[in-house]
Amino acid sequence: MNASPIVLKTERYGFAVVPDILPEADRLGLIAFAESLEARAEAHRRGAEKAVHAMRHLLGEDIVRRAAVAHPVREIVEDVLGPGARAVRAILFDKVPGANWTVPYHQDVTLAVKAKPDPAPEGFGPWSVKDGVVHVEAPVAFLERMLTIRLHLDGCGEDNGALRVLPGSHRAGRLRDRDVPVWRTRTQERACPVGAGGAIAMRPLLLHASSPALTPTHRRVLHLEYAAADLPPGLEWAESLCLTESPNHV
Repeated sequence: MNASPIVLKTERYGFAVVPDILPEADRLGLIAFAESLEARAEAHRRGAEKAVHAMRHLLGEDIVRRAAVAHPVREIVEDVLGPGARAVRAILFDKVPGANWTVPYHQDVTLAVKAKPDPAPEGFGPWSVKDGVVHVEAPVAFLERMLTIRLHLDGCGEDNGALRVLPGSHRAGRLRDRDVPVWRTRTQERACPVGAGGAIAMRPLLLHASSPALTPTHRRVLHLEYAAADLPPGLEWAESLCLTESPNHV
């Protein structure tokens, strides 16, 4: 059977832009959910100067679980990773005037897990704690069996902090900061504007970045990570959802 265009693009370039993946009712429901999260976060920070731009560990929320296993999303994940993949992290990003940040070129190499086992599994590390959750850098072979789906709740053009990528860099293994200038000279940077309700399917090892928005309005993205590989003994995901399970059970 011939591979789908999304599979071919993610294999060759490390990403694929997928328009109109979110039905309008689902998109509006996720926006309402995002607004409720933002209101709670603003109230919690009690006048702190820095605005909230990322809300993490959201797979426990019904609406997020439903989005993570919705048919169009699940079809892409299973086409790329095969059956048996799990959703393993959900983050909501936004760019607004008070949280209009720059993200330099990087790869996504960390996993959110419940705890660091003793002994730690070979090849995993270093370890860190972020927002009270243990994170660990995973080996390349594990990351190559992962996929990210970025669901765009708002339209995002090049003037609004659209994702920028270096196509093909996901096939080079683990890269360091000093490797980025080399990649920027050897491959053409690609901006990835996405309309409201569209998505980007992306390999975590793809070098990607974003600039501050020139016209900062909401640029809400539900960032969903999926893994086809099992964690080694002793490690457990901080949150996970099997795509074949009911979204009401994590």
